[in-house]
Amino acid sequence: MASNFKSKLEHFFTLQVANRILMGLGNLMSPFSKVSNQPILPKSEFPWAKVLEDNWQLIHKEVMNVLADENKLPNIQDIQPAESLLSTDNKWKTFFLKGFGHKAEKNCAQCPETTKVLEQIPDLLTAFFSILHPGKHIPAHKGIFKGIVRTHLGLVIPTNGECKMRVGKEYIHWEQGKAVFFDDTYNHEVWNNTDGIRIVLLIDTKRPYKKFAERINNFVINGITNSVYVKDALKKNEDWENVYYNVLA
Repeated sequence: MASNFKSKLEHFFTLQVANRILMGLGNLMSPFSKVSNQPILPKSEFPWAKVLEDNWQLIHKEVMNVLADENKLPNIQDIQPAESLLSTDNKWKTFFLKGFGHKAEKNCAQCPETTKVLEQIPDLLTAFFSILHPGKHIPAHKGIFKGIVRTHLGLVIPTNGECKMRVGKEYIHWEQGKAVFFDDTYNHEVWNNTDGIRIVLLIDTKRPYKKFAERINNFVINGITNSVYVKDALKKNEDWENVYYNVLA
């Protein structure tokens, strides 16, 4: 009982108090960012975007192989319980490759070409395939820390309806084989109002800062990496991998 209470208290601190602190700290660091602080960042500020776009077809081939077993893939809230605030159905599936520096060994072995591409991306934190089913809406929400830049590489993009993401007051309409960069601390939401599945490779990287702010950013990200929230998500993904690959074997 005491252990359960302690766990709940740790989660409350991580998801409530710490989040507010991180949001404020990230905003204070904004003037020291080496890249844009706008909702959608120019692709030109990230030279490694070319690595993603040059290899998108290899990545697409591997995610289609993953999709062949799609009914066994976890829902986002199965791996990250806090996402149950955004999604409680089975229309947002995931396939994790990296989570805050931790490599999902079995998943990466199934997607070797994608893994090779990810290994060329500087300061990579997290990478997973984000799969949205028809009719899925992810309600408006915000990330917790500006020290991270989010990237989407379009892999499967339905064109027979409205499939888009709002970031602040701007909109992203994904394109197959194209990467987009954005700051997820801006209010954002997603719609897949089509009859097709939308798949992107979602990547989080460290935001580049000038020297002093970079040290602060590294310190904060190290703290997030070692948080109860991240450790719990990594354990849940590892447990899912063990079950999934035992079934396939």
